Amino acid sequence: MSVAALAAAPAAPHPGPQAAAAGVHARGAGLTVRVPLRLVVGAQYPDAALSVYVKIAGLALRPEGCTARVATLATYLGMSKSAVERGLKALRNPDTVDGVVEVPTVRRTLPGGRGQSAHRITRPLTERELWVRIPVRAAETLNPRLLRLYALLAYSTARRIPVTAAELGEMLRHHTGQRAGEPLGERQVRRLVDELETTGWLTVHRREGERGRHAYEPHRHPLHAVPATAEDAPADGDVLDGQEPEQLALFGPGAPVINDGSGPDLGDGSLASKEDLGTDRRDETKPVGVARRRRGDRKWVAAPVDNSLVPDTFGPGTSRAPRGNRSSATPRQHLNSHTPGSYSGPELRWTPRIHTALAPVRHELDGIRRFVLRRIAREIAAQLDTGISPERMAHRIRTRYTAQARADIRDIGSWLLAVGIRHKGCGVPSCEDGRVWPTGEACEICAHQRQVQRATWRQARELEARLQQLRAERAAAAADEDQAQPEGRALPAKATYRQRDAASDDQIRAVIAARGPEIALHVYGHYRVLPLLAAPQDPQTGGPYAQ
Repeated sequence: MSVAALAAAPAAPHPGPQAAAAGVHARGAGLTVRVPLRLVVGAQYPDAALSVYVKIAGLALRPEGCTARVATLATYLGMSKSAVERGLKALRNPDTVDGVVEVPTVRRTLPGGRGQSAHRITRPLTERELWVRIPVRAAETLNPRLLRLYALLAYSTARRIPVTAAELGEMLRHHTGQRAGEPLGERQVRRLVDELETTGWLTVHRREGERGRHAYEPHRHPLHAVPATAEDAPADGDVLDGQEPEQLALFGPGAPVINDGSGPDLGDGSLASKEDLGTDRRDETKPVGVARRRRGDRKWVAAPVDNSLVPDTFGPGTSRAPRGNRSSATPRQHLNSHTPGSYSGPELRWTPRIHTALAPVRHELDGIRRFVLRRIAREIAAQLDTGISPERMAHRIRTRYTAQARADIRDIGSWLLAVGIRHKGCGVPSCEDGRVWPTGEACEICAHQRQVQRATWRQARELEARLQQLRAERAAAAADEDQAQPEGRALPAKATYRQRDAASDDQIRAVIAARGPEIALHVYGHYRVLPLLAAPQDPQTGGPYAQ
């Protein structure tokens, strides 16, 4: 199941899930927030990022925004500080897929130099962006993996999209270990669904959905059993069919531990050096064609089958690369080995155009790992497919690979990916680092952009100087005890971060036209005012600030 499948039109009508079982009632629902669907289904975000986002979104609804420290957020969510830091890192940095920052963060420092907690807000959702509503209480009671599963089920239920355990596993991935980046298996998803059902946030109606699927009923609040009265109490030793006398507590001493480790919040791991790797389900897999040998004196055990004469059907075949363009042949023993550092991926295809593009650094390629070489070759091939010639790529690498840069390079593979082969310049295809290829003339668009940037910063420095002068004049007038301060001479109060984000461009232009750009700069700051001052003039009204 992909994002497109989740965002598809509502599925065909099917019988809705039944209501919750009799004998349960809801607690208070509490606060809910809207979470972008890309944060739930995106493989680039760890599970902890969703929990941190929900809590920050709930705290950011206050007038002052979210100013909680990392330790405070970890206490609210029942997570370790390092796990919260990992989630914040993915939220405050640009996304690796499309460069979106989900949680804009502003560092704050007191005038004396002592740091304060950062100010965090969530970006506003676009008009056509998909989202799912998640209770803040769910982020505080569920671990990050269960919260992500809850969000997927809540969205599929709201859009009436029937899902299976295998489809849910495609959205839940391993983020650590040797299988990092791979989706979860169907059996693992079933365990997570059962665990989520025991918490009271989900009710699973077995085989009551479309075509025999399970029907999932996520709740906006956890469910708990109603204490039975004396009249309704069952007889001695009798328990209602399918129900326990009392469900496990979700809060308090009897609640399950949902933090990162088995010990106190002293780090990101467990205090135990050796742990019992018990499972919550029996292994029902049965080996096929395997004979168990109980004792060493059994002579009836069959000998291993000799496969030396069988053709190598699934082994590595002969490369189809042109002769002379493939890398050195890797022995089969090396491909099939699992020793650390061995490369068992696809064979490197070294084409002539890649060979020509990397001519300036050809003597450095022997020390680069095979995996990094494949990434470099793919990136160069993608740029060459857009129309860039191999000679132009070689010229770009040769220009940046100077004697000074060569002394500072520690990893030539990382340098090629980050600096050597990256395109720099304006949007014109012929622009190469501010020069027109192949003539070498200066790019007019880049020169114009530099002039505009210098003019903008010059105007910003002039406005800042005028604002400081205005503040000094107002302070001197207020300190004069003999002269009463005229009405309207005092500077207006600065807008908060939320007010600056909520203010429209027309409101800021109105302040500029009424009270001047200095006052607008004082109230809304450089980030909102300077782009409006640098905008071209309105030809109808004759001024850049008129509405």
